[in-house]
Amino acid sequence: MAHPVPVRTLGPKLEPHQIILRPIITEKSTHQSAHHHAYPFEVNPWATKDEIKAAVEELFGVRVLKVRTQNRQGKRRRFRFRMGRLANWKKAIVTLHADSPGIELF
Repeated sequence: MAHPVPVRTLGPKLEPHQIILRPIITEKSTHQSAHHHAYPFEVNPWATKDEIKAAVEELFGVRVLKVRTQNRQGKRRRFRFRMGRLANWKKAIVTLHADSPGIELF
């Protein structure tokens, strides 16, 4: 029996460059990419795991093994004399197949 095609419930149809917003470059992400073949990205909050997987495969020409996502809360910050809040954002950690080439971010 064929699997049903997932139906999009939130937001508009997104292009790959609209799904992957930017890579997250930190000491931890560099270690993950070198040792675990995993790369973190900031992604569109409406993007699903399947869409993130397809976007990374199309943009970087790699084979994705799995995608883990987190919805991150925006932090409270001081702006001049009052407290403000940074925007909420979504993070995706993309793990590649062992035989797939790595992603060159810089």
